[in-house]
Amino acid sequence: MPSIQQLLQDPNMQTQFALVYAPRRQRNRFPENCVECVATQEIALERADPDKKRYPAQVSGPSRSSEGVNLYYLVQWLG
Repeated sequence: MPSIQQLLQDPNMQTQFALVYAPRRQRNRFPENCVECVATQEIALERADPDKKRYPAQVSGPSRSSEGVNLYYLVQWLG
């Protein structure tokens, strides 16, 4: 199974800005239903809502998991 670093270097993976629903910010991968991709970093920062656990981030993906779920991998938290 490839490591996260190998997945992030895959040319088919796109790095993009997003809002990520994360009850705890300790994870490094998220299912697609927890990720809302946005056009710019500024939009992600404006729409962040920590009270609702929606944090701005840069993510890479999606990538299909062995369970058939599309996952996004955390590149970095913003802000």
